[in-house]
Amino acid sequence: MTIDTKSGYRAAKGRGVALAALRGLGVALVSLPGAVLCFTLSLVSMALIPIGIGLVTTPYVLRGVRAFANWRRVLAAEWGGVRIPPAYRPLPKGANPWTATFGMLRDPATGRDLMWLPVDMTAGFLTALLPAALWLYPLEGFALAAGLWRVFPEGYWYGFVKVTGQGSALGAAALGLALLFFAHFLTPRLLDAHFRLTQAVLGSGQGELAERVRVLTETRRDAVDTSAAELRRIERDLHDGAQARLVAVGMDLGTIEALLDKDPAKAKELIAQARTSSVEALAELRELVRGIHPPVLAERGLGDAVRALALRLPVTTEVSVDLPGRAEAPVESAAYFAVSEVLTNAVKHSGADRIWADLHHADGMLRVSVTDNGKGGAVIEAGSGLAGVERRLGTFDGVLAVSSPAGGPTMVTMEIPCALS
Repeated sequence: MTIDTKSGYRAAKGRGVALAALRGLGVALVSLPGAVLCFTLSLVSMALIPIGIGLVTTPYVLRGVRAFANWRRVLAAEWGGVRIPPAYRPLPKGANPWTATFGMLRDPATGRDLMWLPVDMTAGFLTALLPAALWLYPLEGFALAAGLWRVFPEGYWYGFVKVTGQGSALGAAALGLALLFFAHFLTPRLLDAHFRLTQAVLGSGQGELAERVRVLTETRRDAVDTSAAELRRIERDLHDGAQARLVAVGMDLGTIEALLDKDPAKAKELIAQARTSSVEALAELRELVRGIHPPVLAERGLGDAVRALALRLPVTTEVSVDLPGRAEAPVESAAYFAVSEVLTNAVKHSGADRIWADLHHADGMLRVSVTDNGKGGAVIEAGSGLAGVERRLGTFDGVLAVSSPAGGPTMVTMEIPCALS
């Protein structure tokens, strides 16, 4: 290994350690207030169930808890390489407050979420904060050695060193230097420990296999039902649209054949009408095919297909693609229609004037994030477009996470495990 290679390696490692510290600090600053708020609202809402108020509020509160937990699942996967698949039981479409409340409370995944919140606000907060503390605390020792010790005439404890003069202040600086040395090695491990702790509580534990089988069975059933409905739609569109027009063209051609000698002018008029009908039938067939599998997706891949989709939107949309290859056709199709649904939702409901879409592949995962600067408030609920996207991704063992605070912005993140070729 050359000197340049060694220095480049050290620089990259240093940047990785610093990034882990910043990420840990960011997670700590969000996890403590977020976990406290979610846990408090959950307890209050569930306590109000006997008087009826909680029947209305609990489903919304628990959906917020799920959104918070799903956001942490995404961070664990992207920043720590730790996969924590969600295993929430779907609620019936149009469920009343009673069914929604007790259906969610009986879900084992809800119990794990509620158990995770106090863990996240205590041990989770500490394990996320420690990586940054190991880098920031030594600065205090250096400041004491630089003369800050004079501000404390009675003495000052820095770790196990009592600073009373310049000599002990230099001892504090030496302790700070030792902490920096250990921070260089411990910071990434501490952040990984934070995500492993999250996985230990949010994961399905001993029943993980059975839970995953149940969830996959339900998503496969949803996929079969969706496919059957799609086939019926295609059959209906063919019967009522292109097929009817082609039948009309055939009848016009028969009439034209009979009129060619008797009434050439009328035959010419019918030929023009038949040409128009054939053009319209061809346009309808193209539109139908585009709805099944867009030609640009088959020809040029997911990245260009999403770019083409963005060009047709009435809102300014920036698309960033980093895909070194192509996924299997079913995965590309699922990802394309999921992105299409999310973009459509953003245009219709968010009030945004700018949308950003990012597609990349890392660690065996296709990751897609769609962000808008709209009013926020998007939730995954039965019958919504996002619930349909979640079911579509679940067919491929994918996950969906939504971060959409009131006032925006909204960020929808999708992950599908796949390999590129």
